[in-house]
Amino acid sequence: MKRIIALVATTALVGVASAQTKIVIDGSTTVGPIAKAFAEYTMAAHPEVNISVSESGSGNGAKGLLNGTCDIADMSRSMKDTEFKACADKGIQPVAHVVALDGLPILVHPSNPVKDLTVEQVRKIYLGEITNWKEVGGPDQKIVTISRDTSSGTYETFEEKVMEKGKIREDCEYVGSNGAIRSRVQTTPAAIGYAGLGFVDKTVKALKVNGISPSAETVQSGQYPIARPLFMYTNGYPALGSPLYQFVTIHLSEDGQEMVEDIGFVPVTAY
Repeated sequence: MKRIIALVATTALVGVASAQTKIVIDGSTTVGPIAKAFAEYTMAAHPEVNISVSESGSGNGAKGLLNGTCDIADMSRSMKDTEFKACADKGIQPVAHVVALDGLPILVHPSNPVKDLTVEQVRKIYLGEITNWKEVGGPDQKIVTISRDTSSGTYETFEEKVMEKGKIREDCEYVGSNGAIRSRVQTTPAAIGYAGLGFVDKTVKALKVNGISPSAETVQSGQYPIARPLFMYTNGYPALGSPLYQFVTIHLSEDGQEMVEDIGFVPVTAY
């Protein structure tokens, strides 16, 4: 990141207008850190560009693009057919920009001796068919399941790739962000949760899933079974050279790749 900060003063984004330009971004809490890093990078080089970033969830990002309250919808899942149709009905043309790749590590407390679960075991834990850690090689403790809220793109990815549309157990706790899942798991020895790759740190333990550790390499290669692209959606393809175009293509630059890596996600380019 030090290299990136040094480059901000010398790296120009071609075509940024001289007049004050405002870019409003809303949506995914997973994509939020990428958007904030890109915003800081852009505004440091171009004070005439003002960028605001909110994190109200992928679904709300899609609604913001539909209603014209944001220029970029951050989403940790693909836009749904119903969302596309609603946009089309209002003359909005959603264009997806894949800005990074992400895995969904399964998180437990560092004191938990369990190291590896299968996708099926994770599903059974969240269905309520496995309720005690001793059933999967852990201590004799009731499992505390933590999930993202149901309006989250992270939740929908987990529902699709792990739950297979099965109903999560009724006593599951729901929280509003990836950071909140990490906080809950790091303070609860019997907890299990899931979050974006960029939210893993030493305060939690990321389990292997089907024998594969979640990492940039295993996500990029397709080996890690719970992975996804991360999106920024715009209304139509931005005009070439415009501030909006420059913003949604930062990830294709060497600086953008470094920012994505520094945050903990997987870049879509390699330099």
